[in-house]
Amino acid sequence: MFGAAMIIIPLLLVSMGLGPLLMPVYAADHVRVALAEKATRVTVTSVGGLRLRFAGTTEGELDQGVAVSSGVTVVRDGGALQVDGERVRGDWITLRGHSGALTVTLHDTKSNAHRWMVRGDVEISKRNTHLLVVNRVDLEEYVAGVVSAEVSPRWHEELLKTQAVAARTYVVYKTLVNARHPFDVHAGVQDQVYKGLQHVNDAVRRAVAATRGEVVTHKGRPIFAVYSSTAAGPTEDAMNVWSQDLPYLKGVECPFDQDAPRYRWQATIPFERVESRFREAGYPIGWLATITPYSMTKAGRVNKVRILHSKGVLMVTGQELRRVLGFSTVWSTRFRIERIGRDVVFAGHGAGHGVGLCQWGARAMAGLGYRYRAILHYYYPGTEILPLNRIIMNLTS
Repeated sequence: MFGAAMIIIPLLLVSMGLGPLLMPVYAADHVRVALAEKATRVTVTSVGGLRLRFAGTTEGELDQGVAVSSGVTVVRDGGALQVDGERVRGDWITLRGHSGALTVTLHDTKSNAHRWMVRGDVEISKRNTHLLVVNRVDLEEYVAGVVSAEVSPRWHEELLKTQAVAARTYVVYKTLVNARHPFDVHAGVQDQVYKGLQHVNDAVRRAVAATRGEVVTHKGRPIFAVYSSTAAGPTEDAMNVWSQDLPYLKGVECPFDQDAPRYRWQATIPFERVESRFREAGYPIGWLATITPYSMTKAGRVNKVRILHSKGVLMVTGQELRRVLGFSTVWSTRFRIERIGRDVVFAGHGAGHGVGLCQWGARAMAGLGYRYRAILHYYYPGTEILPLNRIIMNLTS
């Protein structure tokens, strides 16, 4: 979960017109999840049929909107939306299942097909030259979709509860940050992985229900509840990853995740591919000579990397190196360069940015008998778990 994008904590939300400074937050009961920002074609179907609402109609008119027996396909036709081959007025269309879930199949600019089965509404709008596809879904339904995608639904019930509270906290935080944006969170690793109803089982539903409305807070405010797969050592300070000094995201020891599949890993990348990836990312580098970890964090991760090339020296962060070479290639910044020849060989430990909750560590703690509240307090020190109706609508520290 959560890629390299930097999250910037906003000024007081009162300056955004969201209410008095210390007013209890209105707990939004829905989340706007971006399934795609650059879709070229979207097909939405539902066994029970669909209702369509077009721009210019009100929310209350959706259930009385245009009825479709099975499904529709939406594309961008120049400056207009086209629904089943017919141009429609306005910049957006909302679809709701008459009964049951929606199946959303979309194609992106690379002609890749992606499919979700979701509840709630699907909103399709024009965005630049493509389509923005947003699932407006109940908060707790969204949390279930994240839990089942981020961890195995077969894991310990206390781990599932831990993940549910972390996922809920993260999205509540983001709904406040992105109140004026067209969506709250992405459905991928930029935020939390969300796959709709896929893999949601009874155990996940029970974990979500048992923790309904619970949020991790610091001084009454929802925290930036980030998490990653495997710390493989102490968790990382948020300051070293996103330059944010957050008291609840300081490193803690994590000796629990040694059974994780990526506790140790190795990556071999052809030298030419390393060069091409950096050029594709916009770095005007020449021919590479060496790549060397330049500085380390207190937790033992690579903070800065020194890249010597024919045009000079390039310094990048360890996280930026992961982004350029691929988060699923260089699994973490806890690595060393084992060999450089025709290939660059990385040897490392852990998976993810290492900040906040360690999912595999939390899994082991749950197996040892720790309850979900204790696990959350361990990885997010100095926090308190509160119900949504007691959260303060202000994210400044």
